[in-house]
Amino acid sequence: MLDNSMQTPITPRLFKIDLYPFKSLDGVTVPSADVLPSGALKHDRTFALADKSEKFVNAKRYASIHQVRSRFSDDMTEITVWTNDSTDPNTFHLLHDQEKLEAWFSQYFAQPVTLQQNLEQGFPDDTISPGPTVISTATLQAIAGWFDLSLSETRSRFRTNLEITGVPAFWEDQLFSESGEPVPFTIGDVMFEGINPCQRCVVPTREPQTGAATAGFQKQFSQQRAETLPETVARSRFNHFYRLSVNTRLSPASTSRSLKVGDAITLIKTEMH
Repeated sequence: MLDNSMQTPITPRLFKIDLYPFKSLDGVTVPSADVLPSGALKHDRTFALADKSEKFVNAKRYASIHQVRSRFSDDMTEITVWTNDSTDPNTFHLLHDQEKLEAWFSQYFAQPVTLQQNLEQGFPDDTISPGPTVISTATLQAIAGWFDLSLSETRSRFRTNLEITGVPAFWEDQLFSESGEPVPFTIGDVMFEGINPCQRCVVPTREPQTGAATAGFQKQFSQQRAETLPETVARSRFNHFYRLSVNTRLSPASTSRSLKVGDAITLIKTEMH
């Protein structure tokens, strides 16, 4: 047996920051990110499309959006879009060319769509806990192994914001509690609260670039997740096991609002009542 007292202490660090400036489109990897007062990352899910019934035109409802490619200018003010079968990219200014951008997407989806913008919180799936989603690199590697996927594709399927290295798979599952009380932790000087394991939708079951469904993905994922859930994890927080990564909020006690790759992650011990 290993002598735990002789093991090298785990030093979790922020390894990767991914933003998704336009909901359901391709992400952008950045070296640093600002945290908005709402807890959301600046430039994350800032823009989205809506149909005439004011529902999101996203990958949950429209698998065809997987075939739209996008890239953003360094200052996130311009978007270039094209489709998998097109060699004709179109660039639009996100503030000055909104009608033209709406027209491009309306033609693609064969229905009128409108551009939505939220600079304060973006359009997160969890509006109660709009902070960045957190996962470890080892977790993504483990899941990639379940399905014989590349690490890059696994990242694209789950679309998390903050990736932690230097820890074992499913380390992030300690960032929520049995009681439901927030679990405080810091990334660099920013204090967050871990809230709950993130409930997943149909999107991870599809190949990110085409939208093609992976047969049996959700069932196999749920079985593997249940079998590999660490013994110390609050199992009662899983009404089902199709959950991955942790939803967060910005702690009211946090005074810093800037993250950068390489920041250390520290769990804050609190007295349990």
